[in-house]
Amino acid sequence: MMRKIVFLLMLMISINSYAQDWTTWYEKSGHLETADYDKTIAYCKQLADHSPWLQYTDFGTSPRGYDLPLLIADRQGRFSPEAVHASGNAILLIQAGIHPGESEGRDAGMMLIRDIAIHNKYPDLLDHVSILFIPIFNVDGDHRFGPNNRINQNGPKEMGWRVTARNLNLNRDYMKANAPEMQKWLGLFNTWLPDFLIDCHTTNGADYQYVLTYILEIHGNMDEGLTQWQKEVFLPYVKKQMEAMNILIFPYVSFRSWHDPRSGLREWVGPPMLSHGYTAIQNRPGLLIETHMLKPYKPRVEATYEMIRSSLEILNKEYKSLKKLNRTADALTASADFRKKRLPVKFRVPDEQSVMVEFKGVAYDVDTSDLTGGPWIKYHSDQPKTYQLPLFTNNIPEIEVALPEAYIIPPEWSDVIERLELHGVKIQRLKKPALIPVKSYKFRNCEWEQKPYEGCQRLTKFDMHEIEEERLFPAGSAIVDMNQRTARVIAHILEPEATDSYVFWGFFNTIFEQKEYSETYVMEKMAREMMEKDPALKERFEKYLEENPQKKGNQWQMLNWFYMQSPYRDDRKDVYPVGKIYDRKLLRAYLP
Repeated sequence: MMRKIVFLLMLMISINSYAQDWTTWYEKSGHLETADYDKTIAYCKQLADHSPWLQYTDFGTSPRGYDLPLLIADRQGRFSPEAVHASGNAILLIQAGIHPGESEGRDAGMMLIRDIAIHNKYPDLLDHVSILFIPIFNVDGDHRFGPNNRINQNGPKEMGWRVTARNLNLNRDYMKANAPEMQKWLGLFNTWLPDFLIDCHTTNGADYQYVLTYILEIHGNMDEGLTQWQKEVFLPYVKKQMEAMNILIFPYVSFRSWHDPRSGLREWVGPPMLSHGYTAIQNRPGLLIETHMLKPYKPRVEATYEMIRSSLEILNKEYKSLKKLNRTADALTASADFRKKRLPVKFRVPDEQSVMVEFKGVAYDVDTSDLTGGPWIKYHSDQPKTYQLPLFTNNIPEIEVALPEAYIIPPEWSDVIERLELHGVKIQRLKKPALIPVKSYKFRNCEWEQKPYEGCQRLTKFDMHEIEEERLFPAGSAIVDMNQRTARVIAHILEPEATDSYVFWGFFNTIFEQKEYSETYVMEKMAREMMEKDPALKERFEKYLEENPQKKGNQWQMLNWFYMQSPYRDDRKDVYPVGKIYDRKLLRAYLP
C-alpha cells in the first residue's frame, strides 16, 4: 500500500512538473542572457516547490539586505548537515557568482539541477552525493546589473559587477574575511564541511582554443593522499569525459609574463585568499572552473554544465574513497606527527625547470603600439595554431615553519580571535593571568604597500627573528591548540611569513607604530651622556647613518635612534603579540 502511495505521489509531482515552464531565462533568451537576481531566486524557488529532492533557503543576508541564496539537493530529502553526514553521502558545494559578471555557473547549475530533479534525466547523480548550490554569492554586486560590466568578455548581454557594495573582491577574502558575505559563507562551510568545492568563473587573459580551463591544488600544499586522488582519479576521469564531448579543456592559462605567450606557461600553488587555495588548507579539494571570456556565452555555459556533471559522476563513484581521504587528512593534520614536520606556507616556481607541452592557441602578431609604445598583441581567433610551450609547474617550498603545540593570543586582539573562530578553529580561554614561556618574533625593515589593497594596507616586506621570553598573558587570552583539523588554517593565519597571514594583511599594523618619543632638547643632552657611558654606541650610530644616509641631517630621526637605545623605549614595539607554546605538558597546565 505504501509503495502505491509513494508511486502516486511521484506521479502527481511528475504530472505537475510537466505543466510548469522549466525553461530558464538563459534558454528563453536564445542563450544570450543570464538571469538577474530576482529571476534566479524565483527559478530556484520554483524548482524547490516542485521537487521533494530540493529545498530553497539562504545562508544569510548581504549588507544591502538581500538573501544569500542556497539550493540544497538530496534524493532522500535530507536538508540538514547532520542528516546528510549521517547518510554517508559526499557533500558537493557548487558556487557561482562570486564575481557576478562571470555568470555561467548560475545558468549551468540551475539547468543541471532541473535536469536531475525535475526532468529525471540524471537521477543517479544524487545517489551518493548531496549538493549545496549557491547560484549567486555576491548578491549586492549582482544588483549592479548592466551591459558594460565586463569589457573583456563576449556576453551575456548584461551581467552583474565584479565586487561587493563595499568594493571588496570576495575571491580575495577567504582568509581575512572582511566582507560580511564571506563571514556568512564561512559559517555555511564550517557547518556543512563539504567534501568537494566547485567554484565557477570566467577568465581574463589571452586568446586560445580552449573553452574551459581549470585549477586543482595538486602542487604540494595539500595532504598527499588527496593530492594523488585528484591527480590519478578525479582529473583523468573528467578530462576523458570532456574530451568525449569535444570540449577542449586545459589547466588555467597563466603566462610567466602577463599577456606574452612567448614566455611560457606556469602553474602555481593557490594562495588561501582564493577559493581553491582556501579549501586546500581545510583539507578539501576545490575545482576552479574558468571558461574562456572570448568564446560565445552558449559554449561557455555548456562547458560549465558538462564539467559539473562529469564531476558529479566521478564523485558518486568515488564518494567513499573521497570521504575517507578527507577524514584521514583531518586526523593527520590534528596529529602530533603533523606538528613534528615543518609546514610549507609559501611556495615559488623556479625558472630553471620546465617541460614542453602542447598548447592549442591561435595565431598572433606582436606590434609596437604607436599610442603607448608598448607591445600590442593582436590575436587571430579564426586561425587556430598549436604551439610547443615550456610549462613551469615545479612548485617548491620557499618558506617552511616549525609548528608549536599551541598559539596564544592576548584578548585585545579580538578581531583576530573572532576571525579564527569564523574559520572553524576551536578556541579556549585562559582562566586567569599567567606568566608563560613562549617563542615569538621581532620585526625590522618593514615596508608596506603605498596603496590599499582590498581595504587593507599590506605589509609586503619585513625581516624577523625568533625571540624567546616569559610573557604575562591576561585572563581571556585565546589558546589555539594545534591538535585540531584546522591546524593548517591556524598556521597560515598566525605565521607571519605565510602567503596570506594576518601580519601580511595588516591586522597587526599598530605594533609597528612608535607611540612615545623624546623632545630633541632632552635627547641632545641624553645622547651625549649615553655615548660617554658606552663608547661603542657612537660606532653603532655611525654605522646606522652609513646604512641609512637619508637620515643624515634629520635631527629628530637621528636623535630618535638614541631614544630607541635607551631604557625609555617601548620594548613591545615591533614584537609580535602572538606567542607559540612548544611544550604540551606546559600547555595542559593552562588549558581549562
